[in-house]
Amino acid sequence: MFKLKFQLILSALVAILASAGVYAVTLEVPLSKLILVTLFALLLAICLCHYLFDGVARRLTALETGLLNFRDNEFGVSLAVEGKDEISQLASLYNETSNRLRQEKQWIYQRELMLDKVLQSSPLAVLLLDNSDRVIFANASARELLTAGNRIEGMSLGDLLKNQPQAMQDAVDSGRDGLFSLGDSEDDSSQQTWHLSHGNFLMNGNQHKLLLFKQLTRELSRQEVQIWKKVIRVISHELNNSLAPISSMVHSGKLLAEQHQEARLAMVFDTIGERASHLTSFILGYAKFAKLPQPNRVRVEWPTFIQALASQWPFRLVGDLPQEPGYFDPAQLQQVLINLLKNATESGSSPADISLSIRQLENSLVIEVSDGGSGMSDTVLTQALLPFYSTKSEGTGLGLALCREIIEAHDGRISLANRVEGGLKVSLYLPM
Repeated sequence: MFKLKFQLILSALVAILASAGVYAVTLEVPLSKLILVTLFALLLAICLCHYLFDGVARRLTALETGLLNFRDNEFGVSLAVEGKDEISQLASLYNETSNRLRQEKQWIYQRELMLDKVLQSSPLAVLLLDNSDRVIFANASARELLTAGNRIEGMSLGDLLKNQPQAMQDAVDSGRDGLFSLGDSEDDSSQQTWHLSHGNFLMNGNQHKLLLFKQLTRELSRQEVQIWKKVIRVISHELNNSLAPISSMVHSGKLLAEQHQEARLAMVFDTIGERASHLTSFILGYAKFAKLPQPNRVRVEWPTFIQALASQWPFRLVGDLPQEPGYFDPAQLQQVLINLLKNATESGSSPADISLSIRQLENSLVIEVSDGGSGMSDTVLTQALLPFYSTKSEGTGLGLALCREIIEAHDGRISLANRVEGGLKVSLYLPM
């Protein structure tokens, strides 16, 4: 800006000197007077230039500072618009551009926050690698899968996979999409099925690799349950079609036996009718599992819910109830807890050792049913939640499976564990 001022003053000085020279030659003015006039004109020119161009210089300096802020990705500075001249128009254009860039920056920032939230909350394990196979991004699921939740950014892929199962290492090294299994190969119930997707893309001129790990165990389990439900519905339909005429014929046979006073024949019909009735109730239990409706979630006050539950099955409440109401299907959750309390009673536990606790965490609700019975073996623990698995001589194998279906329909999960002091603890995790 000083350079511009100097050029303007120099131009004015040259013009004054040229005019003074012409004036001196024309009028034959003495040299001393010429010098005085020239100095006075020069001083006047300097003052006029300073007065006329000082505001212009100040506004151009402000515009230069604003453009330097653009270069530093800072868009919060606005310029004062003075008048309607060309520089004011430039200042208005600058302000409009600054406002537009500020909005774009804010929108990009919000989108990055949303994307980060989605990635961190996703059950899909996401791993992003640079061209030297170093981790530059890993979400919470990836950290939990690979290092039990520890930070892994900056680690090389080779070091990261050293302590992982061989099946995972082979899947990553293959460079192809596919399935792999983790867990004990001799115990199908403890195995976890994963799908690995490989991706490559160019970002900032560098090649990057994207690895996506998706656990399919729960999805495969759900599909298995859906198949079982379909089989149950078909079998129930066929059995009901046969049981209805059998029951009708048994009733008619009993009437004929009574008319002819055939006691043994009446006893035979009574036995057939009893077994048909038992089979009907048995089928109804399976049909209930196969046709479980979607939960009707409502806000539930805990004191009212606990009072209704206690009127149907005894238990000991441990700890205080949450202050916030629950959000679930009260009828379905009550059915789950009645099943668990019934199992606790049948485990050989004394009534005083059967307890219920409800705790509210930051993002979830934990309901625990504990007993002092004999607990479960490791084999039973891995199989107990599967349909049709039962250790009881007259059990249907649907109690815990039904509990699992209801809890998973609420987007929750259920877990079973033996207590150190003896007995079993069943934990239900529900989202808030």
